Amino acid sequence: MDYPNDQAPGAPVRSGIPEHGRIPKYYAVKAHIALLIEELGEGGLLPTERDLAEKYEVARETVRQALRELLLEGKLRRQGRGTVVAGPKLEQPLSLASYTEGVRRQGRTPGRTLISLDRFPCPESLAAEAGLTRGEPVWHMERVLLADDERVGLESTYVAVARVPELDRDFDPDSSFYAYLHERLGIAFGDADERIETVLATPREALLIGTPPALPMLLIHRVSRDTEGRPLERVRTLYRGDRFSFTAHLGVHLDG
Repeated sequence: MDYPNDQAPGAPVRSGIPEHGRIPKYYAVKAHIALLIEELGEGGLLPTERDLAEKYEVARETVRQALRELLLEGKLRRQGRGTVVAGPKLEQPLSLASYTEGVRRQGRTPGRTLISLDRFPCPESLAAEAGLTRGEPVWHMERVLLADDERVGLESTYVAVARVPELDRDFDPDSSFYAYLHERLGIAFGDADERIETVLATPREALLIGTPPALPMLLIHRVSRDTEGRPLERVRTLYRGDRFSFTAHLGVHLDG
């Protein structure tokens, strides 16, 4: 096939079709359903598997495989016993901006549900990674992340009790931790090291986020420091792979 003149920059080259032109049957069905998704628009109800199988003259398992991929890609979502067209993914900037800021910029309402807030002696592994002292008191705060009341992630924050001694008393767990540090305690973020990887949620994590265990997750590890270079927090955040994408602005650095 010729290279399509209307190829979108972010789309798979040649629509993902090999040069020899032979494609799996489910992929052809997936392409047809993708066009149907555009016609239906966000929230549109997809026909049943049986109806789609009859429409495209394929087996229901072929339709099921196509739907599985579209669900994992975040183009569809389950609603009750049906399947509807999902909205656009949330774009989260890779920067020292809070989750709250990123969600609000897209016209969504951020929120969090506190799962636990515990205090314990800092273990050796956390101390070595976050620049803390072994045995010093540390807070661990675990919260489910929400966007318009939809569960979209799970966040674990570790911070020294000495930096935020009243965390269990004067912090609203539904609010931004960054705003609390800056506005209430006068602590400003300086820089951070961040690592991103793809994982599958554990059964517990999937239950808290409300997703199937097989759904890919984007896992971000972050170690943050204040403007004086002192360790501030260690964060482990899971984001739903079907509901999030990440953006970054890159500058040019030339040596010599």
